[in-house]
Amino acid sequence: MSDILMKEMESISISPTKPEECPDGARSFLLVDEQENLQVRDETEFVDRLGCGDVAGVKVLSIFGNTGDGKSHTLNHILFSGESVFYTSKSPSSCTVGVWAAYDPTLGLVALDTEGLLGAAANQNQRMRLLLKVLAVSDIVVYRTRAERLHNDMFQFLSNASGAYLKHFTPELRALSSRCGLDVPLSSLGPAVIVFQETTHTQLLAHDAKLSGHADTLLQKRFHELGLGTEAFSSVQYVGTQTITPPTDYSRLLEAVKQQVKNTHTRSPRQPGIMFHALEALSERFCGELSDDKMIPYSFFPDEYFTCSAVCLSCNIRCKNGMNHLRDRVPHLADGLCQYVHQYNNKVLICKKCYEGGREVIVLPKTSASSDNPWFGLAKYAWSGYVLECASCGVIYRSRQYWVGNQDPESGVVRSEVKHVWEGSDTFLTTHQNAAQRVLDGMNYVIQSVSEYSTGPTKAVAAWVTDQVAPPYWRPNTEITACHGCRKKCYQQGGPADTNSQVCKVEPRGLIARRVTEVAQSTLDMVTTAVDYPICFMKDVARPDYWVPDADITQCHQCSKPFTPTISKHHCRACGQGVCGPCSTHIKPVPSRGWDHPVRVCEGCHARKDSL
Repeated sequence: MSDILMKEMESISISPTKPEECPDGARSFLLVDEQENLQVRDETEFVDRLGCGDVAGVKVLSIFGNTGDGKSHTLNHILFSGESVFYTSKSPSSCTVGVWAAYDPTLGLVALDTEGLLGAAANQNQRMRLLLKVLAVSDIVVYRTRAERLHNDMFQFLSNASGAYLKHFTPELRALSSRCGLDVPLSSLGPAVIVFQETTHTQLLAHDAKLSGHADTLLQKRFHELGLGTEAFSSVQYVGTQTITPPTDYSRLLEAVKQQVKNTHTRSPRQPGIMFHALEALSERFCGELSDDKMIPYSFFPDEYFTCSAVCLSCNIRCKNGMNHLRDRVPHLADGLCQYVHQYNNKVLICKKCYEGGREVIVLPKTSASSDNPWFGLAKYAWSGYVLECASCGVIYRSRQYWVGNQDPESGVVRSEVKHVWEGSDTFLTTHQNAAQRVLDGMNYVIQSVSEYSTGPTKAVAAWVTDQVAPPYWRPNTEITACHGCRKKCYQQGGPADTNSQVCKVEPRGLIARRVTEVAQSTLDMVTTAVDYPICFMKDVARPDYWVPDADITQCHQCSKPFTPTISKHHCRACGQGVCGPCSTHIKPVPSRGWDHPVRVCEGCHARKDSL
């Protein structure tokens, strides 16, 4: 290939124009980029960049259409008298990336210029979702097309946008209206749509009609013939112009826009900050990456754009709740039945009596009833076995209630049901039988109590014995109140030996007793360490299923302080994580884990407002 041709190809750019490449003459600013990220920090910056800080109320106009149909050019001519407020280009690539905003003080309109449809750009799914966010905050929507005949793509786009608006954006806009104190909820006020068609060789829709509004009727008839609806829009209006010789006549479109601005029956002007907060709320709710392989083909706004992306680990059914619903403490939910997988153990038991009464109460095998004394409950467990206790009906089953003839609980008092399994959620517990751990807790409590009461006498006796076997040059323990080695180097810690010191000149008498004592103490320490191993083994055997093993705990789950041999590991009875003593000073009942009496919980679980 010749060098001239290579240079010509290098000079051609087919990538979209970057925001920083726009000329200084364009007075619009980037509001949302192609990754759905807001480019203004807060309401104050938004109002300042628009230049409408002293305006009481505005309406929002947005424009949609295929790439290259002249959307930016149209806004410049109908709102800004042809001034290049929105950037236009003769380049074959798209000149508008993201959403750009500008304010028209004459009509009191905030104009939003959007990226064209059918463009050769990445992240198509996110860009399509961004378009619907813009449509949701708009009062007037202009769909610009230069097609000689109206294509089905336009009808599909508007109909799908209408359905997605009603299904996914209604609750968010309703919540926003309550926060902003609006008299009329935003969710019931859909935008007005103006279909603006410019043709060159083809006659306009209803060109020979003598009655006004006949074109709008034909447009609605086309929607009906395709089986599509526009229920979310307050009105759908057709405006056409035939351009045989340029320039384009925008007078009819401008007149239609002015009528919608004056029309306050469906939407009234509102403060610019409300529009910003609406777009901010929708951006926070509907965000995140979208996978192409999970999208429904031939749909402009599939539910996957706005619903939770989590899928059941057992049956691969998608959650049907909205995006980021966990922030509102709304759990995952899916339609249809799930399938049992032994790995997830996703079968639960439900009280049959409550189920027949219209309630779903999950019961789990547990060591004792909530009304039993902890020690008496252990004795009853040894005699009568585990229990099934319903929060409404009380104890409904004991595994060894009779000597013979004990029936399976599923044959009478409970029914089994397979539940969906979601990533990151708590695993299903098959039992709350923590008898072994309760016994260990009781033993630890007794040992700690004895140790605390005997600490004083033990230290006094140990100090007396140490003084009796100490060498003559040692100071008695009762006279030592501060560390002497903090002020100078200690010989035993690696300092140089000073042969002229008094210590070296003292005759080492009486050292035999001290040496015997140290050997005995070292022997006892080794025995204590050897006893620790079976105790750790017992703790691991008695550990409930949801507890993190001691071997996997390296630091406190709350304060991230590393564990050392001198720092004891404790388990929160609610979450099962390993915590240190200062981070687990509270006690609280944890019925969901089978602890009906106050037990140790961590700081995080103690601060939870919901029931444990």
